[in-house]
Amino acid sequence: MKTALRLARVLRRPLLLALIYSGIFILSLTLAYELRFDFALPHHYATQLLLICLWAIPIKLIALRIFGHFNELLSYFGVPDLRRIIAATATSSTALLIVRFIGAAGAFATPRGVIVTDFVLSIAGICAVRLALRSFRERSLGRTRKTRKAARRVAIIGAGDVGAALARDLISKPWLAMQPVAFFDDFKNTHSSVHGIPILGRPEALFEEKLDVRAKLGIQEAIIAMPSAPAKRIGEVVKILQRAGLGIQTVPSMAQLASGQVKVSAVRAIQIEDLLGRAMVEIDNANVERILTGRVVMVTGAGGSIGSELCRQIAAFAPAKLILVERSEPHLFAIEQELLEANHPTEVVPLVADILEVSRVEQIFRDFAPDTVFHAAAHKHVPMMESQPAEAVKNNSIGTAHLATLAACHGISRFVLISTDKAINPTSVMGASKRLAEMFLQALHASDDSPTKFMAVRFGNVLGSSGSVVPIFSRQIAAGGPVTVTHPDVTRYFMTIPEATRLVLQSAAQGDGGEIFVLDMGKPVRIIELARQMIELSGLVPDSDIEISLTGLRPGEKLYEELNHKGENLQATDHPKIMRFITKPLPLSFVKNAIEEFVRCINVAEPAQVKAMLKALIPEYQPFNAPDEKIIARQRARTSSVSNVLTRSDAYESSVGGARRR
Repeated sequence: MKTALRLARVLRRPLLLALIYSGIFILSLTLAYELRFDFALPHHYATQLLLICLWAIPIKLIALRIFGHFNELLSYFGVPDLRRIIAATATSSTALLIVRFIGAAGAFATPRGVIVTDFVLSIAGICAVRLALRSFRERSLGRTRKTRKAARRVAIIGAGDVGAALARDLISKPWLAMQPVAFFDDFKNTHSSVHGIPILGRPEALFEEKLDVRAKLGIQEAIIAMPSAPAKRIGEVVKILQRAGLGIQTVPSMAQLASGQVKVSAVRAIQIEDLLGRAMVEIDNANVERILTGRVVMVTGAGGSIGSELCRQIAAFAPAKLILVERSEPHLFAIEQELLEANHPTEVVPLVADILEVSRVEQIFRDFAPDTVFHAAAHKHVPMMESQPAEAVKNNSIGTAHLATLAACHGISRFVLISTDKAINPTSVMGASKRLAEMFLQALHASDDSPTKFMAVRFGNVLGSSGSVVPIFSRQIAAGGPVTVTHPDVTRYFMTIPEATRLVLQSAAQGDGGEIFVLDMGKPVRIIELARQMIELSGLVPDSDIEISLTGLRPGEKLYEELNHKGENLQATDHPKIMRFITKPLPLSFVKNAIEEFVRCINVAEPAQVKAMLKALIPEYQPFNAPDEKIIARQRARTSSVSNVLTRSDAYESSVGGARRR
């Protein structure tokens, strides 16, 4: 290791680089002349060679300098380096041709055959030296990073570009201790090879007795190199490899590879997300750039699962400023540091703030004047909110109303609420509180007073988010079980975090205001099957090694999630994977009155009273342990009173700080 590092430091010295390159060019010119005259170089051409070396070598070195070859480590070499070498050499050879035609004869009239041969030999010489130094570095690193274990013999599933790149990386990096010995691919010719490694057919060939490839090649492990393959096929391949008793790994996702976050050789264990994953949702970048690039964008709940991913994806569109609003200081610090380390040109502004503090939010709007607000701050854990419904309403409904009202007052262009499919015919306080927030936004947008385009985006369960079922199952499996499932028939829709955030950005770009957007969420997944798959991926047997325990539905939970309310009109959008729901909004005064009623009594009301108030506003809400219908009737009568609407609407305006429209 020390030898390689010493070599790397030495080879960065410009003078030594110039000497190495000069030696290559002298040799290439000399050999070009010798080849031109069949190694019987006339005396006057020998003199010409010496004169040309005096001025041609500096030109070649200048060309290399212009194309950045003095800024690199010689011991690193790849396709981009080859392109730059060809460009620099072509530039210097063109200079030789120009001098030849200007001089026409005499000492500077380099034969054309010499110029062409020198061009080829110069490229070959530089590449040969660079490859030799790269090989030396890799061997040196391989010796110093040698592990105690011998290299594992691996099969690569997928012989496309990603599989080929993986094989090349594993071959060139012996310290990874993985030796590729075979490819398996659904579509490649079985009589061909990649980097000298044979393609043996489809993964099912592992079970063909006449081949017996596993025994012959001593395959110990398989790496799935199909990041763009459908999740169904990935699941089939995983089952084949499990039957073969092979260890299973996979390459990073296509999004990670495309962004350059990781190398293809950064393999990892197969995860349940790979089996539930869906095709990447493509978005209209031009439309999204229109609302983000060069603008001030604000994200609330910026430290959460969805909020932080929104920040990552928004930053990639180079807004002028990205305002991160989050009340949890550790989460805010984490996403701020991540964005700073990514070196985006965007100014990142982290702000510790609670959306319920109206004066603080108004100060943020006044100081930074955001163009677009993505509102991801919310309480989202269903059973936890059932026991304290006031907190769900306070954060999800009242907080959204405060924020949206101030956004309208300050002339914000777009306001996007992150909602949930649990807001559809809700059975939980969390879902009902989100539904009330949607109702407020639709009413506010429909009013003539609002210049802001208000919209909401609903999605299902997000894989990997805090509190979701996947990390819970992972912890339970790691602890030896049992894995707890609420009901054998419970199903859920699942999305990945990047997919959900792309939906949000696309919806924000195409929304006209007043809509609720929903992604085509595919087929629902049975949670008990999800648990079985996760246990099997851990190399264990369900109900034998790890018990699956049925605990019964928790307060507020449904057996299945629905896609839309009765009365919501489904409309297509410009995006094939996004649907738009349109409903007739309630009068703004009525919804404002309801929010103000909550503001007045939220801190003193009993849980049953809070649920009754929600039920009075949202008839389709079926609360857990429904309160007395008399309470519901009383709340409905109170919220429909015209006099109360007018009085409490004025009170509500004062409760948000008396903000004035710009």
